[in-house]
Amino acid sequence: MFAVYAARIDRDQPLSGLELGERPAPEARSGWSVVEVRAASLNHHDLWSLRGVGLAEDRLPMILGCDAAGVDEDGNEVVLHSVIGQSGYGVGVKEPRSILTERYQGTFAERVAVPTWNLLPKPKELSFAEAACLPTAWLTAYRMLFTNAGVRPGDSVLVQGAGGGVATAAIVLGKAAGLRVFATSRDAAKRKRAVELGAVEALEPGARLPQRVDAVIETVGAATWSHSVKSLRPGGTLVISGATSGDRPAHAELTRIFFLELKVVGSTMGTKDELEDLLAFCAATGVRPVIDEVLPLDRAREGFERMASGEHFGKIVLTAGG
Repeated sequence: MFAVYAARIDRDQPLSGLELGERPAPEARSGWSVVEVRAASLNHHDLWSLRGVGLAEDRLPMILGCDAAGVDEDGNEVVLHSVIGQSGYGVGVKEPRSILTERYQGTFAERVAVPTWNLLPKPKELSFAEAACLPTAWLTAYRMLFTNAGVRPGDSVLVQGAGGGVATAAIVLGKAAGLRVFATSRDAAKRKRAVELGAVEALEPGARLPQRVDAVIETVGAATWSHSVKSLRPGGTLVISGATSGDRPAHAELTRIFFLELKVVGSTMGTKDELEDLLAFCAATGVRPVIDEVLPLDRAREGFERMASGEHFGKIVLTAGG
């Protein structure tokens, strides 16, 4: 079957290890289902995999992609939950949690095999492309906001780095949930788009906010860390799920953190139950993932290049079959 895969690890030029071509089709096994992929979305996780983060060379070649929506063997339209092993379903009970493609072949292919437990019904209100955007970036944003930040309607939130998948999701979900959302971006066009999506104001990174916020959604890391901490009200919460600009900020702001009794919470992906809630939330409210571009699977390299450049706003989706 045709697939997009990591053939080599290159920490400095990750796209040099990306190849498109034929790979063995997944085989049915007990407790697992083979899904015909209709749409899959890109994540920075895929670029990190090409750099060897979370993906060991002895597991190559590895089909990339951890998000997908498609059709199972019984003809059901399904969405994949991308976390394997946390429950023991379909794998050994002692197997540690991993994201698809760290141990198992991924979704950038015509078919993918996952534990049957990891499949959820796709709401009829969502297209395959829309549903394929939810299991990683949008689920991460959902958990950051509503589980780990614990914000409520009327609260205020700063979202750093508008344009990225998680940040864009946080703006849209926050607006739909009645939050007062502020956003930052170095790019004027992205700031304008953030306001169109529901941010009350979008500012340049480091700019002083009109008010201190209840929570910060942080995925940028070192470049925005100090600003994130300084933007919180006393007792506020900073939730971090990534560090695309590096994980060693010049100023950790420890004094401010302890003096103002701030909370710093790490967040990774989300649970199957949270994904089910997110799917229902989108179906019920009309909220839809922001899609930057949809490409056929054989043009995946263009999608990777666009994501690596940082020019995209929202999710890049690859389509296959159907």
